[in-house]
Amino acid sequence: MRHLRVLCAIADTGSVRKAALRLGMTQPSLTTQLHRIERSIGGRLFTRERTGSRPTALGHSVLSRARPIITEMAALVSAARQEAAGAEKRRLRIGSVGSRAVAAWLRRVHDRLPETDTTIHIDISANALLRMVADDQLDVALVHESEGFPLRVPQEAEQRVLVAREPQFVALSVGHPAAALPEVRLADLAHDTWMVDPSADHEYAAMRRMFTEAGLNPRVVQVRDNVTAAELVASGEAVRPCQPTSLAGPGTVVRPVQGDPLAVRLLLAWRSSALSAPALDALYGDLRAAYIGLARVNPTYLAWLRRHRSTLQHLLGPPLPLPSTDLVPDLDLMADLDLVPDLPRDVPRELPPDLAPEPSRPGGPYPGVPYPGIPCPGPAPLGLRVPESVGTRSYRRPSRA
Repeated sequence: MRHLRVLCAIADTGSVRKAALRLGMTQPSLTTQLHRIERSIGGRLFTRERTGSRPTALGHSVLSRARPIITEMAALVSAARQEAAGAEKRRLRIGSVGSRAVAAWLRRVHDRLPETDTTIHIDISANALLRMVADDQLDVALVHESEGFPLRVPQEAEQRVLVAREPQFVALSVGHPAAALPEVRLADLAHDTWMVDPSADHEYAAMRRMFTEAGLNPRVVQVRDNVTAAELVASGEAVRPCQPTSLAGPGTVVRPVQGDPLAVRLLLAWRSSALSAPALDALYGDLRAAYIGLARVNPTYLAWLRRHRSTLQHLLGPPLPLPSTDLVPDLDLMADLDLVPDLPRDVPRELPPDLAPEPSRPGGPYPGVPYPGIPCPGPAPLGLRVPESVGTRSYRRPSRA
């Protein structure tokens, strides 16, 4: 490690003299050490010029490998010191594939657990995240599974479904002929170049299967860089699949694909020894609320839900059991999301006389609590249409005191 730090110091400062000052060494001793390192490697790592020292091609190659090692070693030492010191602060290590829900999820976790040291690790590979959960590098992770291509879930990891089948939309240029349609057909994009990230588990295979089943064979290119991919879409050079919660970038639109031929399953994975059941339920609830919040403000996703007469309750996994309460769900939220089917015919159309109106509180304390007196299967489901006479307000039973 000392030798690697020497090389990085010379590269960062641009001279052996400045590097010696940074490392607290004399210039002759640092020069001797550099020569020893170069003899060990078998080639020159720096060229000496009047303006300083510059890395050779071999030097650049060595430095590109040395820097991550130094960073990882520093993190290892820091973690080991914290553990040796018996740090009392609780720690929560969250992992996730790329998702717009992550930021809102973390915000809820921070608000609920302000004293917990919460970290986030993002990886495009769901299988890599699952291995990190199994190896005790993460406590919990949000992953997605391409339809028809099951993930390799380690024996040490458990999972809970967040979204049983999330349709994948497509991002295309605003100038594309299909951009004006509320829903595009695969045939409309048959002559376009499609992009896929090769690092994503099974994404390429799932896309190829979709094209084969549709009798199409468009060109598919692999692009790892999201910035480049976004610019290619905006310029009309390519199209690419995206999450339904995605917002259109400059010069692009996001559209559903007719028939939803490409879909994923969203899962929350954890290691049972890392989290208690109440802690897991709370994390799942935070994530579920974050996802619903994204759908609420995404006009494309909401339009798709309404066109298909679907609800987020159909897409999301079962809600968690909630504390006993007399509160009616936040009807503003439920109405906006079109979360609830019609009431049964035998349900009274008038508000029960012992319910008094109270101003609605955005978000609702328990958005899964059913309407009082209406039988609902399962634990606290989201899902009953409120009579017109009730409107979109929350209600609480008046005190009997």
